[in-house]
Amino acid sequence: MGEVRDGARLLLRGWGYWRRRPSVMAWGLVPAALVGLLVLTALTLLVVNLGSVAQWLTPFADGWTPFWERAAEIAAQGVVLVGAVVLVVVTFTALTLTVGEPFYDRIWRAVEREETGTVPAGDTGFWRGAVDGFALMARGLLVALMAGVLGLVPVVGTLIGWSTGLVLTGWVLAHELTSRALVSRGLSRTERNRLLRAHRREAIGFGIATQLCFLVPGGAVATMPAAVAGATMLAHRVLGAGGVVGGAPGGAVSGAGSSTHAG
Repeated sequence: MGEVRDGARLLLRGWGYWRRRPSVMAWGLVPAALVGLLVLTALTLLVVNLGSVAQWLTPFADGWTPFWERAAEIAAQGVVLVGAVVLVVVTFTALTLTVGEPFYDRIWRAVEREETGTVPAGDTGFWRGAVDGFALMARGLLVALMAGVLGLVPVVGTLIGWSTGLVLTGWVLAHELTSRALVSRGLSRTERNRLLRAHRREAIGFGIATQLCFLVPGGAVATMPAAVAGATMLAHRVLGAGGVVGGAPGGAVSGAGSSTHAG
């Protein structure tokens, strides 16, 4: 559990950049607010029509007694809501990172300079972010489906679905949010996966803390800049403790690893 807490603390350190670099962090609110409004509208429409959706999903219960028919509809509502929340969190992150590429690039660079004294020279442009964003949404859809299926388990299904969705979505978020710092150092997706798997608990701790902040009304917008900053420090932690894989433009990886050990 200590490693999970350490991962969560990195998000708190990311929040600290609001004090150190307020103007840079404030610009990160713009894309988050725009995407957040869109996602919130979609989620609100779903919640308003959740009863109708549940009835459409449970035609098999039409001939049951009123009690069991209602129980089936409530279970269906829980399954739909679990899957929707997972998908909303992942979709929000993917769209926000893609739309807000210039804003979050400034935050990432500010953290790199402060934490390592240099900025890696690898490609972190719009199209790379867009491709990663679509990959994130695809993984989020799989997680949402898995959480929804687990939600069908009698009695404890909703709890299992929520718990599984929280952990898996936390992992997906950590993977995506650290990609900028790792890709800029010339690391392939395979190498990034290997490094993060070696520090799975820290990554999940960071991802779960980020996701829980997202679930607070208005929290997703306020948290996104801090999540970008914290994920950059998570990448430094992974690189410093796990070793360097792949090329490092301008020797930037060595700087990151040294800085992390020094911290």
